[in-house]
Amino acid sequence: MIFKAEIDIMPIEAILDPQGKAVTQSMGNLGLNEISNVRIGKHITLKVEANDETTAKEKVDTACKKLLCNLIMETYTFTLVQA
Repeated sequence: MIFKAEIDIMPIEAILDPQGKAVTQSMGNLGLNEISNVRIGKHITLKVEANDETTAKEKVDTACKKLLCNLIMETYTFTLVQA
């Protein structure tokens, strides 16, 4: 079976996000003062071949922990659907 994973990686709340801070300031320059606390992360999509959904989740989780996400500074979430 082929599964599609949608992974979101975000900086941990306690860590400064310079990109997000710059975008937040720019919102004010555009007259969008109601928008605040912008955080910028990464969105990754991938396909994984596995016999079942549980195995596919384990493979995606391993990829996130070992390669895609720096667990010291980032957190991740993902969804999985059959492709």
